[in-house]
Amino acid sequence: MSDPFRRAGLFTILLFWTTTTILFAAEKVPGTLTVHDSLTAPNQPAIIEATLTGKGLLTEAGQGGEPIELLVAGNVVATAMTGGDGRAFLSYTPKAKGEVPFTVRIGTTPKVAVTKASANLAVWERRSPIMAVEMAALIENAEGRRPMPDAAEELGKLTQFYYNVIYVVTQDKQAGSTDQVNAQARQWLKDQKFPVGHILVLPSGPEAFGAKLDELHAAGWKTLKLGVGRTKAFAEAFLQRRLGAVMVPEPAKGEAPRKAKVAKDWKEVRKKM
Repeated sequence: MSDPFRRAGLFTILLFWTTTTILFAAEKVPGTLTVHDSLTAPNQPAIIEATLTGKGLLTEAGQGGEPIELLVAGNVVATAMTGGDGRAFLSYTPKAKGEVPFTVRIGTTPKVAVTKASANLAVWERRSPIMAVEMAALIENAEGRRPMPDAAEELGKLTQFYYNVIYVVTQDKQAGSTDQVNAQARQWLKDQKFPVGHILVLPSGPEAFGAKLDELHAAGWKTLKLGVGRTKAFAEAFLQRRLGAVMVPEPAKGEAPRKAKVAKDWKEVRKKM
């Protein structure tokens, strides 16, 4: 074979190798994996939903057909594949009550770079009393994010031997996605030494918590009978269902629903329950 043909053949091989390498490298795209807190009872399966998204042509899009792993205490306890919308559903059955931190991550795949996300699984006995606390009632200064005086200590006393606690966060679109808001709330509660609880991130509409309250009761969480909050809408969601409501701090005159109890600070909350 003449030198020109050899050179042409070598160039073709190099071009093919280079193109293949570039295409292979381009396939490993960054993905975003999100997950939120879940709630179940001992020996009852929890379905944990994880969502994998990646950059589409114009916006974030679900990444289908990718393996997702669920890890508890560093061990893989469940696996699933994402559907066309990027969602995967992983089933895990805890044996004992308590708070179970877990992580979801991408499994072995040539397409998406390794990514992971973490949340908590609350495992509660269905007969144990539950209280819901509006996050706004824990914060003194929305701008500075300072906690209300004595809130962490008093809530710690309430949850130490008796109540399980659900923290209800109203989603602010400027603060990011539901999972980002969830992660921010969890970190703030941890930093301020509040007791660990189940976090719910809900839309800001006035009916959002009422609908969620009905959903929880329908799912068997009938011991959720008390709400401690700051806003009128939160208190009304409980009162409309003939449940207890305490508002803290004391709202402006006329802002408290007629049957709501009012506490001027967190040291008074227990007296009003």
